[in-house]
Amino acid sequence: MKQVVQNYKSGELAVLDVPVPGCKPGGVLVRTAYSLISTGTELMKVSEAGMSMLGKARSRPDQVAKVMQSVATNGVPATYRKVMGKLDSYTPLGYSLCGVVEQVGAGIDDVKVGDLVACAGNEHALHAELNWVPKNLYTPVPDGLAPRHAAFGTVGSIAMQGVRQGEPHLGEVALVIGLGLIGQLVVQLLTASGVRVVGVDPDPARCELAERLGAAACGDPESAAVEAAVAELTDGHGVDQVYLAAGGGTNQPVELAARLCRDRGRVVDIGKCRLDLPWNAYYEKELDVRFSRSYGPGRYDPEYELDGRDYPIGYVRWTERRNLACFLDLTARGKVDVEPLISHIADFDDAVDTYRRLKDGELKAVAVLFRYPEQQEESTGAAAPEVTVPAVRRAPASAPVRSAKAPVRLAFVGAGNYATSMLLPHLAQREGVSLSTVVTTTALSGANAQRKFGFDRATTDLDAVLGDPSVDAVFVVTRHSSHAELTRKALLAGKAVFVEKPLALDEDELAEVLAAVEKSGNDRLQVGFNRRFSPLLREAKQRFGVRTGPASLRYLVNAGRLQHGSWYLQQGTEGSRFAGEGGHFIDTASWLLDADPVSVYATGTSGQEDLQVLLRYPDGSTATISYVTTGSAGFPKETLDLVADGKVLRLDDFVRASVYGRKRWVSSRLPKARDKGQNAELAAFVRAVRTGGPMPVPLESLVATTAATLAVRTGLAGGAPVTLASAR
Repeated sequence: MKQVVQNYKSGELAVLDVPVPGCKPGGVLVRTAYSLISTGTELMKVSEAGMSMLGKARSRPDQVAKVMQSVATNGVPATYRKVMGKLDSYTPLGYSLCGVVEQVGAGIDDVKVGDLVACAGNEHALHAELNWVPKNLYTPVPDGLAPRHAAFGTVGSIAMQGVRQGEPHLGEVALVIGLGLIGQLVVQLLTASGVRVVGVDPDPARCELAERLGAAACGDPESAAVEAAVAELTDGHGVDQVYLAAGGGTNQPVELAARLCRDRGRVVDIGKCRLDLPWNAYYEKELDVRFSRSYGPGRYDPEYELDGRDYPIGYVRWTERRNLACFLDLTARGKVDVEPLISHIADFDDAVDTYRRLKDGELKAVAVLFRYPEQQEESTGAAAPEVTVPAVRRAPASAPVRSAKAPVRLAFVGAGNYATSMLLPHLAQREGVSLSTVVTTTALSGANAQRKFGFDRATTDLDAVLGDPSVDAVFVVTRHSSHAELTRKALLAGKAVFVEKPLALDEDELAEVLAAVEKSGNDRLQVGFNRRFSPLLREAKQRFGVRTGPASLRYLVNAGRLQHGSWYLQQGTEGSRFAGEGGHFIDTASWLLDADPVSVYATGTSGQEDLQVLLRYPDGSTATISYVTTGSAGFPKETLDLVADGKVLRLDDFVRASVYGRKRWVSSRLPKARDKGQNAELAAFVRAVRTGGPMPVPLESLVATTAATLAVRTGLAGGAPVTLASAR
């Protein structure tokens, strides 16, 4: 299928061939009929992409701050790779469309194949021939509403949420500053609510259009006619509400709002304009400044948008989905007229030229639609069937025989940030490795990975990869909740498997993975516990030497706060944060102590954000892992001390290490990049696949580490030590 994309580093726009997205449970696969260009938001993004690196930094100081924090935490080289990887990738455009349901996922019963729906979301309602859309981001189109009009649904919801934030009442007077697409819709919604509207825009054509659509008067922001109209309509008191629907770098809108608003009036920011509020003017009138967050309640909440958990109507009357449905209803009943807003309808194949004309000012438009061709092909995005594998004992089989001269052919399931910044850069240039196939649920991420790293092909069909006899190994680099199931399927297909941590989120998932090993005889499994492969830590362990007595190990993990909206916070589906990454630190401790833990005791602060995990080992050694989220961002993320036999090993965030004993050893004082072992780990895995030799870490150790990680949850719930049975 085809999709409009942009490279934020170069500014390149393209209509790209990408795989068809899979139809996951909880949503529908939609074939687009019309999608709407946001001439404000999208053109701002397109313009930013054409700037120099310095210009991009100036336009997004919030992103610069994140980069500086990443430098402090991960070092310059890792941050550079991460930033360049994001910049030099194709990103999608679009967030408002109308289309026909082509496939219905499990759990959906409010629409059927062939239904017309309006869709929202900058990850799900893209300028693409097919989109997978979760339940709370689509709504059925009312009978009689034209598809090109229903494509305005998302932008209409943005305008509607802004109007709701202003709390208009019958007979009031409102000022709308900025008469672009959002402003024109705000004018109509206010008029439909019984509010008289004055519009402001420097473009006479937009002022004329707003007056035709219901505004009482419109004019240039510097025109005396606007102030005169406000004075006449309000008896000189000023407007009740001001809606800021303008963009740009001028502070004129907020200054005009203060001048024309009445005492204790309301100012609502819908667009993205400069907000240097003149303190005296806003203070003297005690103006109420409000912000309107996109489509409405539910926006940026992954449990609402992705998991389909609705808010009770008695507590949240107007969610983003209900706003979407309300706007379509008003449009279908003629209370809102979007036809006069349509300046141009372009064929989807002409998307790049259309953006160019808009950016250059050649095409003057309020709203532009892409029109898509009629349905021509069958979707291939069917979800893979579930397979239940009984637990049957079977002795492990030998590793498959392969030619040592042939390249090791790898397939990736998942191509997110970690895969593209920490794994694939090491594998793409490695001699003797061939990147065969990348499998993703979103088409564009697969196409990006194929372009950047040279995969032979990109697809959304996992079964085709598992059934491909030429693929030697499968990398599972997806969200945590899918690791165990994907690993199980790949093992049963006879593939060597590299799965990012965690291997499993609960005991049942771990049992299913082991059942797959027993049934298939395939134990060619590696979990991405990379720290034991760090060259600096390996040298420090060698310098420490052989241990004769019990050891005490302290591992401080200054994990820090997660950003709001991070999928790591979705504990209901993705497990706790420690369940996701705690295996790293348990594996490192066990490797340093040359044993697997026999018991786990865990305790935490209120809310269990900061944890203390005590591991005991067969020889009496102990390891304490302090996993904290409330520390300073300026402090190193990982520090470790190992004490035994009159010696101390110290690791400082994989930058420096030292060993104190009869002689003192200190690593180079020159700052180095943090090498946490990914490259060495990948080399060991590829070598094992090529030669048929043992996996880099014994399966028993991987299982023991996973079981210990899961035992932390049990220990937190019970408040007592948890004994671990032998994995052998």
